Amino acid sequence: MPVSFDEEKQDKKLDEFKKREEEDVAQIVASRYGLEYVDLAPVPINMDALRVIPEQDARTANLAPFSLIGKRVKVAVVSPVADKTRDALDAIGRRGYEVTVAVASQFSLEKVWTRYADLSFTTETKAGALDISSEDIKTFIGEIKSVEDVRAQITEILKLKKGFRISKILEIVLSGALATKASDIHIEPEETYTRLRYRLDGVLTDIMMFDLETFGLLLSRIKLLSGLKLNVKSEAQDGRFSVKLGEGEDQTEIEIRTSILPGAYNESIVLRILNPKSIQVPLEELGIPEKLLGIILKEIDKPNGMILTTGPTGSGKTTTLYAFLRKIHTPDIKIITIEDPIEYHLPGITQTQVNTEKNYTFALGLRSALRQDPDIIMVGEIRDSETATTAINSALTGHLVFSTLHTNNAAGAFPRLIDLGVNPRVISSAITIALAQRLVRKLCPVCKKQETIQGEDKKTIDGVLGSIVDRTLVPAKSDTYWKPVGCDKCNHTGYQGRIGIYEGILMTDEINKAVEYSTSEQEIAKVAKPQGVLTMLEDGIIKVVTGVTALEELQRVISLEE
Repeated sequence: MPVSFDEEKQDKKLDEFKKREEEDVAQIVASRYGLEYVDLAPVPINMDALRVIPEQDARTANLAPFSLIGKRVKVAVVSPVADKTRDALDAIGRRGYEVTVAVASQFSLEKVWTRYADLSFTTETKAGALDISSEDIKTFIGEIKSVEDVRAQITEILKLKKGFRISKILEIVLSGALATKASDIHIEPEETYTRLRYRLDGVLTDIMMFDLETFGLLLSRIKLLSGLKLNVKSEAQDGRFSVKLGEGEDQTEIEIRTSILPGAYNESIVLRILNPKSIQVPLEELGIPEKLLGIILKEIDKPNGMILTTGPTGSGKTTTLYAFLRKIHTPDIKIITIEDPIEYHLPGITQTQVNTEKNYTFALGLRSALRQDPDIIMVGEIRDSETATTAINSALTGHLVFSTLHTNNAAGAFPRLIDLGVNPRVISSAITIALAQRLVRKLCPVCKKQETIQGEDKKTIDGVLGSIVDRTLVPAKSDTYWKPVGCDKCNHTGYQGRIGIYEGILMTDEINKAVEYSTSEQEIAKVAKPQGVLTMLEDGIIKVVTGVTALEELQRVISLEE
């Protein structure tokens, strides 16, 4: 008797339910034994890791190796205490490997086991790690001081034989990015040449052009390192690899996220550099104005409530939330984060990553996190009604919740939540403060030039400073500002590093009434004005007249009309 469509649909739902149930169980087991939980569905499997143990032995021991960097291997297990599993882990350790155990579901293990079939068609790739010795990196850092040095180094390497030069070019491209503190590397093929660009302080900067033949070899090398498929050229692929700097206890592992996108002439490559040191910025050094910082420190010390930070992609929201977590993290509290993806790993904090393919969303992750009795929850982003409602309810039931929204300003957070279906009457009980932020480039301290403010610039600056409610925040001297010049220290951009400009709206009875009876951002911002907290524009203008940034840089990031 043929199976009906409804029966097939029911079976599919049953399978999905079973998968979700297995993932929940795996998280519970990981928490019980103090191990990392991993969902391997979105994770590229390192083919070299599979060679650590034969397929039949892996199946018998119910484990799956999925990452190998040097002699460090990550192994997923269903039960860390099963006898056969422990024996196999011990055997791997006796062969000189440093074993890290993570708990995964049976579905994850089976995904890894299917990759054994590909082993006979591959050769050893060293995928997943690019080893650069401390001596090499010292040499590179000593030689690469600017983008001109990167250009000169690559030009010299291009003169070498093709087979040898590709690894060297990649090492110099990566080392140059690390030396110049770039956040992204863009390698973009055109019709007759390839363009190499770095994103320096949030702005793309041309490095050089090189030939398409070198690009083809470089693309294959990056795909191998990232564990991506060499023969797939018409689909987007995402992978990762690590760069190890230094040795021993001083070794730093920098993760590189690879994104390959089909283009008009060939595949475009973006390498995103996730340096753990780049987010280790203390809360007090993010650029938050002193008055607003004092308010935030009080709010994050409370046992419950929600703190929202808003802004577009790339405005530093994640760095701010991580600074909050590091500020309040102590051994006696439980912190869980739900992120997409996990960008930086924080020791002592449980971090979980959403997976839309397996229906593990922010909302589902948040509900699962609540079952683990956390004190503090960080939701990477509120995107939908279910996540918004669950997050609000969490803040109302004794949890401190941090999250982000995509809105233009702090006042916009309230109507956005209402649009997502949150009852305006409960917003005031849940949210304690809404923040907004942007990142502006800081003027190079070596070459910035001081000038007297004149003309339209003076009119604009005086107008903004005159609108500040708390007059104690207005700088005593505001008739000069600084201009970017450019020198060797700042790669001739005039800027070095970035800093945040912030605004915040504290939830009060007045704001509560405005939210309940009006969904206008302008009305909410008007009611918030007497709180005396600087707006982003006011904070930015103060940073302009105190020589932190330039007026044209502020204008690049936000409108100067309020």
